Amino acid sequence: MAAITVLYFASLRDAAGVDSESVDHAGDLRALYIGLQAKHGFVLPIERLRVAMNGAFVRWDDVPGEGAEVVFIPPVSGG
Repeated sequence: MAAITVLYFASLRDAAGVDSESVDHAGDLRALYIGLQAKHGFVLPIERLRVAMNGAFVRWDDVPGEGAEVVFIPPVSGG
């Protein structure tokens, strides 16, 4: 089990109600998002998101280590 920090932006931040949270997790990033999706009611499917860890884009099957910082990046619109 690793203690990690998850950062939220845009619609994910709105749904979670926080900018970030600490989570204990023992699986890959896909499992992490699925668990947080159930907890916070995220409506975006994984296919619509990018995931980054410690400042770099990574794959969904990567496993975060102790102290990792994970960011789920939703699609953004600009104007």
